[in-house]
Amino acid sequence: MEVRTVDARTTAVVRTTTTGAMLPQVLGEGYGEIMRYLARTGIEAAGPPFSLYHNMDMEHLDVELGFPVWEPPEAEGRIKASTLPGGRAAVAVHVGPYETLDETYRKLMDYVEQEGLKTEPFMYEMYLNDPDEVAPEQLQTEVYFPLRD
Repeated sequence: MEVRTVDARTTAVVRTTTTGAMLPQVLGEGYGEIMRYLARTGIEAAGPPFSLYHNMDMEHLDVELGFPVWEPPEAEGRIKASTLPGGRAAVAVHVGPYETLDETYRKLMDYVEQEGLKTEPFMYEMYLNDPDEVAPEQLQTEVYFPLRD
């Protein structure tokens, strides 16, 4: 756990509402849609995929999923330009299956509370490797809680 200062990043995203149970399928479809768009338009990804959660209502999860990009995309269908926020963030790296991310979330929430930090009402995850290429135990996910000053 640590507090980092992160730069704002331009992103290509799909924003949707789903259930927690449908999230893996929704993320997979959305990332595929964005990757096809990037390939077709020649826009390059500038980092790993992410998902930004505007709430934690697992029945009506408001999620923005996408990729940082070097240039803002033109809106097309569900794909829009957005921004990952810059500023200070409490960050933890989760190593292991996505199904155990709640453990890292709990530890990060405890850290934030112990340090007396105030968080924004959203958080995001960056997926540092590909579940199609590594075993679940080797997955690496950075969890970000943006902080209020």
